[in-house]
Amino acid sequence: MKDPTSQYPISLSRRNWLQRVSAPAMFTAGASLLGVASFASTQQPSSTSPFPGWRSILDYGARGDGKTNNTAAIQHAIDDCHNNNGGVVLIPAGDFLCGTIELKSNVTLYLAVNCRLLGSPRREDYQAPDTIPPGNGNVVFIFAANAENVAITGSGTIDGDGIHFNTGKGDGTGPGGQKGGNMDRPHLAIFYRCNNVRVTDTFFTRSAYHCFRILECRYVHFTGIRIYNRVNRNNDGFHFNSSAHVRISDCDVACQDDACALFGSNQFVTVTNCSFSTRWSIFRFGGGEAKNITVTNCVIYDTYGCPVKISAGKAKIENLLFSNIVMENVTGPIGIGFRAGAATDAYVRNISFSHIRASVVALPVNHPDIPFDVKPFDGEQLSCITLNGADGSYLENISFTDVHVTYAGGGSADLAGKTDIPQVAVEYFVVWGRPPFGPVAYGMYARNVKGLTLKDIRFTYRENDLRPAVVFDNVEDADVGGISIQSNTASMAAFRIINSRDVLITGARLLGPATNFLRVEGRQSRNITVDGGDLSKAVQPMVTADGAATDAIKFRS
Repeated sequence: MKDPTSQYPISLSRRNWLQRVSAPAMFTAGASLLGVASFASTQQPSSTSPFPGWRSILDYGARGDGKTNNTAAIQHAIDDCHNNNGGVVLIPAGDFLCGTIELKSNVTLYLAVNCRLLGSPRREDYQAPDTIPPGNGNVVFIFAANAENVAITGSGTIDGDGIHFNTGKGDGTGPGGQKGGNMDRPHLAIFYRCNNVRVTDTFFTRSAYHCFRILECRYVHFTGIRIYNRVNRNNDGFHFNSSAHVRISDCDVACQDDACALFGSNQFVTVTNCSFSTRWSIFRFGGGEAKNITVTNCVIYDTYGCPVKISAGKAKIENLLFSNIVMENVTGPIGIGFRAGAATDAYVRNISFSHIRASVVALPVNHPDIPFDVKPFDGEQLSCITLNGADGSYLENISFTDVHVTYAGGGSADLAGKTDIPQVAVEYFVVWGRPPFGPVAYGMYARNVKGLTLKDIRFTYRENDLRPAVVFDNVEDADVGGISIQSNTASMAAFRIINSRDVLITGARLLGPATNFLRVEGRQSRNITVDGGDLSKAVQPMVTADGAATDAIKFRS
């Protein structure tokens, strides 16, 4: 068969080229990257570049010995490519040490097999570009600003070697964060106000700070990449802020901090076929106008800061769908907090969780590959799904369908009887951070929710738990159908309702003996209907307290 590259006058032998870039990678590069780089220069390739429009950094003086600082050579190759109508910059096999480099419009950075782009251990080799906002720090290894058609691809590695920047301090932005936090360290990659960003197939590891910061970008695609980022505090995976038309698929992320933070006004985002693990949260939202976001077919494991976490104040958050998700060894597993304050146009609404299987642990534990210990907050223990509208603010239209969760158990009667839940909407563990520590339900606590739907729900525990499975506190318009819950005779009830109204419970099942299936409290509780199901394991179906009227509850067979 004719050599597909034989039409080009390349002095590099085919054998040597295949040693630099594998055959599959060559095929992919030739087929897809030349398509991506259709705007590429028609100049003939240099002596070590395989295709027209490609430039090897070796031709610009780069040395892959892991010692030479190649910043100038790599930047020269990128600039030359950009200034000649774009194309592909090849990083061949070898360890290429460098500091800050800037990607530019119409340039693809291609990392060959056995290539490692290695971050310098010296702070003076990194820049804080004026074109990148300083929030959360703007010191960076690789960046693009106000660019279009930029890409990173290939089966090589980008290694920040960030352990050299571990001072023992975080950036001070999280709960209990210290003033004067450490932001003077390089993020692995920042894209700011870019259009058409594509990152595929590459391995990203050991950042000194966040791995990816995607700020105010449009049309962003991450496909088939792996992130392993566990050498420092605040080692995020993806960190998005106010970006739109984002696609994340077939990625594997193991990090120390938020795996996929979605802050600000992110819209039209899809995440699919990915796996995630972290000490903190996976999908974290806060502020701005976040809407039209779907997450599906994902596996979350060993995650000890609540996989899905929304903490909102003056925000507009709607149309978020989470489906087909496995959560193994997590805390949380879902926390939504909302306190609008004086804002009259803020909302959190239309959020759906479906087809979820979760196993929840009692406390966060250490990841053996994170070089510092977990220090859990008091409220992180014995966690449950928390839907927390605070101080008169309501969550609206929240639904759970086919959600089965097994909890650690171990909650006490004192914890179940805790009152005066703080009217705050910050981290879920702050809500539960007053003694006795932890939530008042083992399965779900819902406060200030209008339009709550629970269908085909199963809550169980591994160790005996004296808390109710579910607590509704000031919930309005709730439809609960096909709920199966574990309880015991030492608990006050399997299902507890406080000052709630228009609640329909159909087809409920008790999975074990209980003194009461339902406990209804408060004078504002009304129009509560229990229809059918199997409550035969309860000593009695219902008890009232704190002024709740018995005629506010109806049982229908």
